[in-house]
Amino acid sequence: MASARLSAATWSLSAVAVGALLVGCSASAGVEKKLSADKLATEVSEQLAATTGQPKPDISCPEDLEGKVGTTTRCKLTAGDGSTLGVTVTVKSVDGDKINFDIKADDTASPAPN
Repeated sequence: MASARLSAATWSLSAVAVGALLVGCSASAGVEKKLSADKLATEVSEQLAATTGQPKPDISCPEDLEGKVGTTTRCKLTAGDGSTLGVTVTVKSVDGDKINFDIKADDTASPAPN
């Protein structure tokens, strides 16, 4: 089975574009005022793929996202070679059971561990 992950070089080169493209972009998820870490990772991955035109990246989020305006969490994009890119998720609004959030990728990737 072929891997859909992008190389670190591809993500590193597109990191600046991702950061620029995602400022002001938002996504929403139907939840009960809390979005699980797994669901958040899926939503972020889908939004990044849609925005960049690249395959869905491997995203992990350490905690659930509380549906409170201004709440932030940091997720991590991991490239096929092990390099990582931080992604900040910020709650912009809550509309009933929907949490609307912005996604912004860091400008620079961290190299893979030796």
